[in-house]
Amino acid sequence: MTNWIQLLVSGVTMGSVYALIALGFVTIYRSSRIVNMAQGSFVMFGGLFTFSMLMEIGMPFWLAGIVGTVLVIVLGMLMYQVVLKPVLKISLVSMILCTVALSLLFENLSLVKYGGYTKQLPSFTGDATFQVGGVYISRQSIWMIGIMIVILAILYVINNRTTLGKRMTATATNPVAASLSGINVSRMVLLSFAISAVIGAIGGIAISSYVGGINYAAGGLYGMMGFIAAVLGGWGSSSGAVIGGLVLGIFQSLSTGLVPAGYKNVIAFVILLIVLYFRPQGLLGTNIPEGEA
Repeated sequence: MTNWIQLLVSGVTMGSVYALIALGFVTIYRSSRIVNMAQGSFVMFGGLFTFSMLMEIGMPFWLAGIVGTVLVIVLGMLMYQVVLKPVLKISLVSMILCTVALSLLFENLSLVKYGGYTKQLPSFTGDATFQVGGVYISRQSIWMIGIMIVILAILYVINNRTTLGKRMTATATNPVAASLSGINVSRMVLLSFAISAVIGAIGGIAISSYVGGINYAAGGLYGMMGFIAAVLGGWGSSSGAVIGGLVLGIFQSLSTGLVPAGYKNVIAFVILLIVLYFRPQGLLGTNIPEGEA
């Protein structure tokens, strides 16, 4: 029983990372209907940029994290302005293909810059672990879960308690009507990319400080896990993204108690196929962006 509880704790920790990535997907989708398959690159660059600032330039960890996050924000905004905005009105397929191409481009650029080795950041507050009834919980796990909860709360306030959130939702629901109402549609979409970049970068920094670190190929893998979590929870629902991420992380972790750990990603894709077949709108999703988190 202790082993299963330990796997559950690990599943909640990784599920929190998947939830953060899924929140990035949902944030952009809610304001633009764009499915950003390069979201995982925000996660990858968040960790790698911070690593550069910390190890190569010598900044303090907290400053390296801030600078790394700002660089990811700039990257996300440039990605939208230079590549996605011109093709936004062409077709949904063209837009998705562009984000896939950008993901591959970012992956190869990071391979050239950082090589194929994993980069590890130090834990936020040390490597100490707590033991509760034979179950070990690391401080970094608590940080990762806490960050996810805080970001969900912030998004809830933005989406449901601010004019900005309502404008972003209106932009996705009917961009023409939103524009006629005086809303700067392009600015709202650009802002959603900036927010999504922040979420992805923070997730990347957190996972780079966890066991295993991060490398050039992590963006594609984590991006796909976040995509599955967003589909599982339901597009347009922030709370659904969190539930989807936690469910996915827990299922993957518990499955390692029954099958070899190398098959855990197979479990994720099986879950995706089952959800798409039986409930394509996800657990809490709707067919249009929600006004509630």
